[in-house]
Amino acid sequence: MAPPMSARRFLDRLRAEGVIVVEVGDWEHHNRNHKGPWGPVHGVMIHHTVTSGAARTVEMCRVGHPDLPGPLCHGVITKDGVVHLVGYGRANHAGLGDDDVLRAVIAEKALPPDNEANTDGNRHFYGFECENLGDGEDPWPAEQLDAVERVSAAICRHHGWTERSVVGHLEWQPGKVDPRGFKMASLRERVRDRLK
Repeated sequence: MAPPMSARRFLDRLRAEGVIVVEVGDWEHHNRNHKGPWGPVHGVMIHHTVTSGAARTVEMCRVGHPDLPGPLCHGVITKDGVVHLVGYGRANHAGLGDDDVLRAVIAEKALPPDNEANTDGNRHFYGFECENLGDGEDPWPAEQLDAVERVSAAICRHHGWTERSVVGHLEWQPGKVDPRGFKMASLRERVRDRLK
């Protein structure tokens, strides 16, 4: 059972891991906590945005859209590897997912197939949206993948988690495909190596 770190500690941990951070507005207090608790936290979830253009992507993730109010994550990782913090606390990013997957994340074991959506993920995961069209063709620049690795490692390092606490949205919720364009197994290997 891990309580979420404070917003200031979160920022400090990201910077200590070498992440280039931009603070967007009152990100520390921008959340959906009125819709339910945030925590205990158990992992880091990675997404792609299906958008292009850094400024547009960051604003969309901060504000959300009529069907889904923002913030849609805690940080937006743009193509240049910069992490834009847009919210902190409960965020609309994970939705309902598989309780068996959550148990595997908590136990830091191999993930089972996600075949149901019965558990609130917004409560239990830090979330990062990555600027990418998600069509399998839009490239993932080295700087962006490095930032994904670093934010994941920073959070795992703080909580004493292994790389098995890093999951893709597609591993959590049936029907989701993000992130598309790289394998989560390869990201976990990178996080594992960085944590060494």
